[in-house]
Amino acid sequence: MKIITFSGIDGAGKSTQIGVLEAWLRQAGFRLNLLTFWDNVVMFSRFREFMSHKTFGGDQGIGSPEKPLHRRDKNVTAWPVTALRFCLYFADAVNTRVVVRRARKSDIDVLIFDRYIYDELANLPLHHWSVRTFIKLMLAIAPRPDVSYLIDAEPVAAFARKPEYPLEFLRKNRYCYLALSRLSGNITVIEPQSVEAMELKVRETFLQTVPESNPEVSGIPALQ
Repeated sequence: MKIITFSGIDGAGKSTQIGVLEAWLRQAGFRLNLLTFWDNVVMFSRFREFMSHKTFGGDQGIGSPEKPLHRRDKNVTAWPVTALRFCLYFADAVNTRVVVRRARKSDIDVLIFDRYIYDELANLPLHHWSVRTFIKLMLAIAPRPDVSYLIDAEPVAAFARKPEYPLEFLRKNRYCYLALSRLSGNITVIEPQSVEAMELKVRETFLQTVPESNPEVSGIPALQ
């Protein structure tokens, strides 16, 4: 079983790329499962969302150009909050191992994650040595994906598509994602370009990792 993850700032276009790759793989005969990290992996996700809203206020839901939101959760960066995130993210990393172990017992060929532990770690202040040490520990605990995509995007364009967080936060968040990609050494950055060009890069990267001759997928039709 191959593990594929998609990460990036809000509004980067992850859902679009996931949908296209999923359809392409299914058409080629791959048996796959798509998991949303927040819904299927994160520990106590509903309770965390409720407490975050009660503590910090802010809007809930998904923003759109017609209905912009002002969320306050991952963009709150006070040190007490960061310390709490250390505990929660550790629990999430451990549970990710459990989820992946369970998936390996199934008959699927590809497990796709819509967001991953990377998307939590990118919320941390990476310029602190203690945070970088913690991140290295989390990267060691969470299963290492076969392919990890960082769908990069210009913050202004991402904000226009999904106005939920302040533009300045998106800029800082993007910086953290790019820094994390260098720290992990296992993330392929899909640079901002046309949707079609990004789709092609995603497919090419997948094929480099899972060649058609791979005995693990030897019975699956060639990809077109």
